[in-house]
Amino acid sequence: MAASNAEESVSAAPSAKKTKKNKPQVDESELLTVPEGWKEPLFTKEDNPRGLLEESSFATLFPKYREAYLKECWPLVQKALGELYINGTLDLIEGSMTVATTKKTFDPYAILRARDLIKLLARSVPYEQAVRILQDDMACDIIKIGSLVRNRERFVKRRQRLIGPKGSTLKALELLTNCYIMVQGNTVSVLGPYSGLKEVRKVILDTMKNIHPIYNIKALMIKRELSKDPELRMQTWDRFLPKFKHKNLAKRKEPKKKTVKKEYTPFPPPQPESQVDKELASGEFFLRESQKRRKKMEEIKVKQAEALTRKQEERNKAFIPPKEKPAVKKPQKASTEGKIDIEAIKEKVKKAKNKKLGAPPVTTAAPTTAGSEKKKKKKSS
Repeated sequence: MAASNAEESVSAAPSAKKTKKNKPQVDESELLTVPEGWKEPLFTKEDNPRGLLEESSFATLFPKYREAYLKECWPLVQKALGELYINGTLDLIEGSMTVATTKKTFDPYAILRARDLIKLLARSVPYEQAVRILQDDMACDIIKIGSLVRNRERFVKRRQRLIGPKGSTLKALELLTNCYIMVQGNTVSVLGPYSGLKEVRKVILDTMKNIHPIYNIKALMIKRELSKDPELRMQTWDRFLPKFKHKNLAKRKEPKKKTVKKEYTPFPPPQPESQVDKELASGEFFLRESQKRRKKMEEIKVKQAEALTRKQEERNKAFIPPKEKPAVKKPQKASTEGKIDIEAIKEKVKKAKNKKLGAPPVTTAAPTTAGSEKKKKKKSS
């Protein structure tokens, strides 16, 4: 019997191995990837023909400054909700919006989408963007950032850093994540696909933790390019993503007075000496009272003499003349008065003689010849 049981167990083992080998192996990558162009089928009335059993309703308050805008666009909101058979009421007295299901409502998730719609409208999201939440592939996230930073000035700076100059940082995030982002007060409203909402939440929380959004934007840009390559889909992208280290460049301020802690000792400090102990050590304890008085008087006189000399020195300081700086003689320039140009003086004198007041300029006489002298004599005769 034992032999037969052993044979059966041995024969069962290889058969089990054969069945394992015969199973078709499925690639895990095929299970994780979604085929291109695939969309989830819409939930229609045929899927739930009997409707809902109970009525559900949600209400939310809105600020006073949104009253005029909501009053203007509320007919459009009612029209969009009417397609899903949901009632919407606007109460301007209480400042609230309410959505509720009806007997004709067939989609049980439609009331949650209507609740998100009125939440977004209350958070200053325009109707054109908020109505997209009624689509199946859309979701929203309202991130509270008011309690993440204690200092108000620091909070305003980091919120402005998230928006960027002229909204450029916010626009870059919207393009990379395919989400609509609205920064309003102490909250950030995000509307878009589920994958984008996750990325936007991470960027916003990091920005409030003093991590600049440009680092996350750079990582998102690299991920966007890597997702286009089908070979890298199942690999880790850590080697491609940038790694930024936090550097605290500001030096820590050191205290002006440094207190050095003493080494810990289990023993108590030594007891201070009393006056009697000091007198015993110096020998004054055994002196008479008259000798003690005389010694004290001598000490007082020595102190008085020192104080007098100190005061006298301070008084004499006023009579000590200050040290004068030695006068530095400037090198005299060589005088040009001793050197007289005689030729220049002679020329000046000649010019002065020639230029007399009212006298015509003196012309030099031309040299006369013998022929000219004879002609003059004939004329005179």
